Amino acid sequence: MTKTSSLPCQSMLDKLKAFGRGLDEFYSAPYRRSFAKAQQEEDDLFMLLVLSEALGLPNPASYYTLELLPLMYEDFHAWHTRMGMERSPLNGISCC
Repeated sequence: MTKTSSLPCQSMLDKLKAFGRGLDEFYSAPYRRSFAKAQQEEDDLFMLLVLSEALGLPNPASYYTLELLPLMYEDFHAWHTRMGMERSPLNGISCC
């Protein structure tokens, strides 16, 4: 008898959980694009800071950013095309 009485409660609980997920999506969806754009801009700035010595800009933290260069090379092509450069601006890196 207890199993049959718990099924309607379980069904109602599932509906409330689904409603809560829908509300969460409703409130977070409009900001997803702006958060992604802000993250992309932050990543681009970080890439510029790491590669600044290779681009000819003085970098006082080049000793610390030098070990990050191998990690940055993976995304280098996407970065320089996003910045409007057709070819790689660095002589030592030819990605396209």
